[in-house]
Amino acid sequence: MNVREVRIVLTRLQSYAGLVFLLLFVPTAVVGCQTLRSSEPIVPIAEYEKMLVGRLDADYVGTENCLAACHYHDQIRLDFEASTMGAQMAADSDLPMIDCESCHGPGSLAIQGLTPEKVAVDAAAGRQTPCDYETLIVLKALPAQAQSLLCLKCHTANATFNLHEWNAGAHALGDVSCFPCHDVHAGPDLITSPKDTKEMCFKCHREQAAEFRLPSHHPVMEGKSFCTDCHQPHGTFHDNLLREETVRATCVRCHGEVEGPYLYAHADLMNDDCTICHADHGSVNNNLLKLSEPYLCLQCHVGHRTSSDPATGETKGVFYTRCTDCHSQVHGTDVPSASGRGNFTQ
Repeated sequence: MNVREVRIVLTRLQSYAGLVFLLLFVPTAVVGCQTLRSSEPIVPIAEYEKMLVGRLDADYVGTENCLAACHYHDQIRLDFEASTMGAQMAADSDLPMIDCESCHGPGSLAIQGLTPEKVAVDAAAGRQTPCDYETLIVLKALPAQAQSLLCLKCHTANATFNLHEWNAGAHALGDVSCFPCHDVHAGPDLITSPKDTKEMCFKCHREQAAEFRLPSHHPVMEGKSFCTDCHQPHGTFHDNLLREETVRATCVRCHGEVEGPYLYAHADLMNDDCTICHADHGSVNNNLLKLSEPYLCLQCHVGHRTSSDPATGETKGVFYTRCTDCHSQVHGTDVPSASGRGNFTQ
């Protein structure tokens, strides 16, 4: 067999090999793709639906029917009717209808058999007649995202404008829902007061809670400032849920005396980050400094001699105490020094 014939045989073998591959492997790949395309969820779709909307075999009956015979929730009902959401339930309200079933799901099964006569018999026996809670949505058992979704059904793109950033915020991404901070049934005032935010935040942010107990700290423990003065808990596009785009822009909301602009500005201001020198929550050093003077300044600045012999004028040594004893305008100044540069002395 000459070389030409050998090449013809090899070419035919390659063709046969390709055909065998198509016959054996391609159907398997196609079947695999079809299998992936028709994959089933871990939980039936009906279970997902019931998780958010309640029992599919129950009907909506309205708040009046839900609470007509049940006195378990009398105080909750009074608080709710006096709240913002309760005002939306009023007959003369043009706002979207909000009621118990908006969050708890359809209630027909929960009040089935719950008649005024049965309630009266139980009352005579000294007991209250509860509804069948098992047929309602188990709110505490929902995943965090589903809990928040119940609130976001109404609280998105309406009067609560900042919630349009919730899904991209650190709390949502950290599986924190609305429930740990907001208790709808706590009373008629559904808005969380700033004075109440401290304890709510400290439940999770233990490190920051400890920092606020250091000798120099923002007066959060004293109730003169609040976590929400600097942070937007419902989400922002900025780092650490800051209300402003930069750290400095957030700080000067209160510390306007150092805002400037200055002819001679300190580098930390130009970098828009006050935390180069200052701790944000608390510190063992005065003025929330990360290090005491002069060691803080020496992190960036080369030391210089500060003493001389009165007789000869000869410079002898370096005796540092506090740099701000001389450079008092440390954040910035408009007054040049003798050298023509701003040394922050005035």
